[in-house]
Amino acid sequence: MTRRAIGTGVLLMALATAHATSAQDRVLLQLDWIPTGEHAAYFSGAERGAWREHGIEISLTRGYGSGDTVQKVAAGAAPFGVADISAVLASRARQNTPVKLIMQVYTHSPHSLFVLRSSGITSFRGLEGKRIGITPGNSHRLYFPEVARRAGTDPDRIQWVNTDASAMAALLISKRIDAAPFFAIHHYYQNKAAQRAGEEIVVLPFVETGFAIYATGLVTTDQIIAQNPDLVRRFLRGATDAFTWANENREQACRLHVQRNREVELDDCMGSLRATMSYVFNDHQRKTGFGRHDPERMAFTWTQVAESQGIDKGWNYAQAIDLSLLP
Repeated sequence: MTRRAIGTGVLLMALATAHATSAQDRVLLQLDWIPTGEHAAYFSGAERGAWREHGIEISLTRGYGSGDTVQKVAAGAAPFGVADISAVLASRARQNTPVKLIMQVYTHSPHSLFVLRSSGITSFRGLEGKRIGITPGNSHRLYFPEVARRAGTDPDRIQWVNTDASAMAALLISKRIDAAPFFAIHHYYQNKAAQRAGEEIVVLPFVETGFAIYATGLVTTDQIIAQNPDLVRRFLRGATDAFTWANENREQACRLHVQRNREVELDDCMGSLRATMSYVFNDHQRKTGFGRHDPERMAFTWTQVAESQGIDKGWNYAQAIDLSLLP
């Protein structure tokens, strides 16, 4: 009798476990770019089960830019995505794309210019006549006039050199251009290449001129928010857990990331993740709360997006944001 009771109990526990596993929501997260160390929090979180604890079995797929991610989420290719807020705002304002930002991840933008220390360039002042590489539609080019104005530089006297993104760092290191637009979080591994050539890359962040705008965040559709708010809440809890743990356990996070992305070297991941977390956890985040906005910075962000992309500044940008489901 006792053995039978124990056996029955084990069977019931197994059935309960199987039911819990089958009850997991399977969710695809569409990234914004290739999985560099910038994305280590997502991959390490997936490996650790950060979302599984909230009833979600998550998978991740590489991205091809924030604009592409917004369109894929809108089309239903993935329920959630990683995208820059500027892409969400512009797509919503122009095409009424039914996608909203549901968590702000980067409290300020990593937009920067990379220059060589040997060039003697130390700030955005005095860049007139310099050759700056650029790719078609690059947001650095759209935002640069405001950055230049703040620095006292005439943006109309810059020589913009059109090139492929993959060639940008090589052109800078070989001194065929004087500056290159990059996100500051990619400095570590780009500088490794420069050091092999006997050079050193210096970062000129846009934010140093006071150009502080929101950047990368998490997005989903109007339909999912309306029809399955519980899924959104659980997804955001998992994301919060993933980022918090990765920030506190950076080397472990990168080791898990590299296991999933063999093309990424551990030290490159560590360099990128260290820089990334400075955009996520900082004084601004402690003031607003993780994932949330400061109204003044959000208004400034919209103004810069609208002006740089020729959108009516009177449009109500709140239509593209819903932070109500954050934990």
